[in-house]
Amino acid sequence: MYLLQRMKKIKLFLLALLFVVKSLSGQNYDIVIKGGHLIDPANNLDQPLDLAIMGNKIVAVEKAISSKQAKKIIDASGLIVSPGLIDMHTHNFYGTVHNRYLANSFIAVPPDGFTFRSGVTTVVDAGSPGWRNFELYKSQIIETSKTRVLCFLNIVGDGMSGAHREQHIEDMNPRMTAMIAKQNKDHVVGVKLAHFMGYDWTPTELAVGAGKLGGIPVMIDFGGSSPELPLDKLFLEKLRPGDIFTHAYAHVNGRTPIVGEDGKVRDYVFKAQKRGIVFDVGHGGGSFLFEQAVPAMEQGLKPDVISTDLHTGSMNGGMKNINNVMSKFLNMGLSIQEIIAATTSKPAKFIQRKDLGHLSVGGLADVTLINIRNGNFGFIDTRGKRMKGNQKLECELTIKDGKVVYDLNGLASSDWK
Repeated sequence: MYLLQRMKKIKLFLLALLFVVKSLSGQNYDIVIKGGHLIDPANNLDQPLDLAIMGNKIVAVEKAISSKQAKKIIDASGLIVSPGLIDMHTHNFYGTVHNRYLANSFIAVPPDGFTFRSGVTTVVDAGSPGWRNFELYKSQIIETSKTRVLCFLNIVGDGMSGAHREQHIEDMNPRMTAMIAKQNKDHVVGVKLAHFMGYDWTPTELAVGAGKLGGIPVMIDFGGSSPELPLDKLFLEKLRPGDIFTHAYAHVNGRTPIVGEDGKVRDYVFKAQKRGIVFDVGHGGGSFLFEQAVPAMEQGLKPDVISTDLHTGSMNGGMKNINNVMSKFLNMGLSIQEIIAATTSKPAKFIQRKDLGHLSVGGLADVTLINIRNGNFGFIDTRGKRMKGNQKLECELTIKDGKVVYDLNGLASSDWK
C-alpha cells in the first residue's frame, strides 16, 4: 500500500513538473499570431490556426495557442496568414553607373525599400548580374540587404547592362556561369537569358547548357527576332521541364504571344505547361496585357508563378507591387489559395529552395499577414488599359527570420498609453 501511494505521489509530481516545464517553455515564445486564417499550400493547410515563433523559427502551428505563452501577441483576426512572399522576378542591382540599364544602375532598385511593405521576404533577381560582375553584386546588394536576395545569373558576363552589351554571344560562357553558380550556391538559383535580338538559337542553347552544368533552371525572356523564333520549338524542344518562361502574358515585337489573334491559347502552350515548362508572370513595365491574361485565364492557362519584374520602369506604372499583381489575378478568377501558392511554395520549388515558402514547424519564421479589402478598384496593364475589380490584397505585417520588419497598422505594437 505504501509503495502504491508513493508511486502515485511520484506520478503526480512528474505531471506537475511536466506542466511547469511546458508553461516555462511557452513563456519563451517570442511571437504568437492568433486568430488568423492560415494558408500554407506546401503543407495543405487552409484553416484558422495560431502560429508561434521562437527566435528565427516557427515552433508551433495549432488550433489554439494560449495568449499567456508569448512575449508578443499579434491579433490576425480577419487576415490571411501566409508564408513570406517570394518575388521570383526582380531587378535589384542598384548602382550609380550611367548607361548600364539594370546592372549597377539607377533603374534597378535596392530591395529593402520595396519588399517588406508588400509582404516579400525573398527576392530573386532575374539576371541583373552576370558571371563577370556577380562578386560586386554580392557585396553591394546581397550582403547589405535585410531582404533575402537570391539570383538568376545572366548568361552574359556583364549581366543586364543593356544595348549592344547583351548581344555579345562571345560573352555568353556556360562554363564560367556554372562555375560561379556552384561557388555561390547559397545565392545563385538559376541562369537567365534576356534581350537578345536575332534569329539565332545559340544564346538559348548556351543558357540551357549553363543550367545543365550547374544543375539549376533557366529563366528566359524570349523574343526580339524578325522573323520570330518559333515559340513551340522553344517550349517543346529547347527548354527542359522546370525551366521558366517569363513575361507569360506579354505581347511584344519579336515574340509570338501565347494567345493568338483568334482569342485562343495556342495548343502547344498547354502542352508546354503539362510538360513542365514554368509560366512566370514577370509583369514589368511592358510585359502584361489583359488582352492576353484574361482569355488565357478563362481557358485555363493559369500562371505557375506570380512575380513583378520590379524596377523603376514598372513600379510606378501598371505593376506597382506584388500585392497589386496578385490582386489582378484574384479579380480574374484565381483563388486566394492559388495566389498564395504562386507566390510562396511554387517559386520555392522551382528555384530548388526547400527551406522557403512554407510555415512548417522547425522552418524559417518568414510570415506575411494579408488583408483582403472589398470595394471598387481599378487595375492597369502595361498599355494603360483598365480592368475593374472588387477585391484588393494589402500587406498588413511582415515577419522575416522571426522579426517584425513591416507593420502597417501597428498590430505588433502596444498602445502608447
